[in-house]
Amino acid sequence: MLSTNLKTSLNPFQRPVEPGAPPQLSFELPGIGHMAEWVRNPFALLQRAQRAGTGEVVEFNLLGTGMVLLTGPRAHEAFFRAPDDQLCRREAYKLMTKIFGEGVVFDAPGDRLGQQLGMVMKFLRDHRMRGYPPIIEDETGAQLASWDSSGELDLLHVMQDLTLYGSSRCLIGPEFRNGMDDEFRVLYEHLEKGVNPIAYFQPDLPLPSFKRRDAARVRLVERVSAILDRRHRTGDRPDDGLQALLEATYVDGAQLSAHEITGLLIAIMMAGHHTSAGTGTWAIVELLRTPPLMARAQAEIDEVWPDDTPLTYDRLRQLRFLSNVLKEVLRLHPPLIFLLRKVLRSFTYGGFTIPAGKMVCAAPVVAHRMESVFTRANAFDPDRFDRGEADDPFAWIPFGGGKNKCTGNAFGLLQLKAILAILLKRRDFMLVEAPDSYRDNYNAATVMPHGPVRIWQRRRLRPRAVGRRRAATVPSSPAVRRLDPTRSVTIELDLGLCQGHSVCVSEAPDIFRISSRGDVELLQASPSPQRYEALIKAAEHCPNQVITLAQS
Repeated sequence: MLSTNLKTSLNPFQRPVEPGAPPQLSFELPGIGHMAEWVRNPFALLQRAQRAGTGEVVEFNLLGTGMVLLTGPRAHEAFFRAPDDQLCRREAYKLMTKIFGEGVVFDAPGDRLGQQLGMVMKFLRDHRMRGYPPIIEDETGAQLASWDSSGELDLLHVMQDLTLYGSSRCLIGPEFRNGMDDEFRVLYEHLEKGVNPIAYFQPDLPLPSFKRRDAARVRLVERVSAILDRRHRTGDRPDDGLQALLEATYVDGAQLSAHEITGLLIAIMMAGHHTSAGTGTWAIVELLRTPPLMARAQAEIDEVWPDDTPLTYDRLRQLRFLSNVLKEVLRLHPPLIFLLRKVLRSFTYGGFTIPAGKMVCAAPVVAHRMESVFTRANAFDPDRFDRGEADDPFAWIPFGGGKNKCTGNAFGLLQLKAILAILLKRRDFMLVEAPDSYRDNYNAATVMPHGPVRIWQRRRLRPRAVGRRRAATVPSSPAVRRLDPTRSVTIELDLGLCQGHSVCVSEAPDIFRISSRGDVELLQASPSPQRYEALIKAAEHCPNQVITLAQS
């Protein structure tokens, strides 16, 4: 086994560094570079790379492909703000063409990708999100109804079911969700297993898993086509995501094909399935590792959500500690090891120049453990978000950043918060294994806990509610807390971060609107102090931290 502690100068295979080129990571093997280390443990390799480089920039090699790691808020900002014709997602994620299909998402030509994401964003906007909590409560309640009053379960398997069925029903529709039979689950599993470390570099190899992946996608197109054909025949037009895609058009008037609709549906499911399942699992495990935090989370849920009342969007917003728990889980256990771009035009950062042809990446898994950014970075501390440690939009990056941030990030957090609120309100949990035995599996394309995740549960016997009144909304951001509510504020918008979730429009339609481009526009730059509360909500709940409020 290669040591990760030896110094770069001892590496016999070190490549000479060209002037202005990033420093090269040590122990590169002929032909394969650092691939053996990557296969063994990509997290350990990325950690070694970050520590061995300049602190922000270092290059390593995977099967002859130069990979330049950028780490730290300012490096992330340069990475995420770079235009697509310089740092390109499409070229970096060629492996997903086999999953989503030709001409869909990352394989979409020209500005087609932006148009496709705009079609999906229509049912990820805030006014649609407000109707999703009852659906998630219904799906989660049905799962709980099948449990014994106590017993052991595989928490990861439970979360996989809850997130897949809930997101499909919310975002695609009940007809699609109800059609998720045994065949569908097998097909979907074959697609997921087609995304692995080898596929990043050789997605066309004649491997059995790749053959199953390709056959599964063909069959899924057939299944979606049958639903679309039925709707065309009957004239049925339910108000669901599938119908929205069926009726969507590109700017040139062309409609989506069944092939494109299937690809977008797969993208919707894959974006929020394993990522959310792993995060939800880790949230309960981390709370159980620190019982006072679990007690605090359950107390907050009991206070915000009285018995025999529905779980609403507004109640979920009040669960601030639970929000911070999820953010902290995503900091320590980000589902994506790294985020890739291919360099199409030479890219310069920190005095280093990266030529066209190389790959550039940001790695949440190491960025989130930088002591220079997060105090006691390896500790599970949800309160760090109330202290403002992630106020910089490029410090905490589990969903990426900028305009290319995962468009489903707000829905993913909403769904997880709802599922956890329901589970923790109705059940108590206990770890079956030793606390330290629950670990991340870094050998999968999407990082999740090693399964099965054995948890013991029992029906929860709650004390009588104390009936305390919750205080008025208190902003979590220290920068916002410093504002004087009796004085006017000035609004600044960072449109390089905006994706058009429209939370601000829901809160203050007299101040904000969504433009024809799909991002936010200001109707008033300095509203009166009477609009302070609405502005606070707009800034606090914007998923992409687009809004900055200031006072002179």
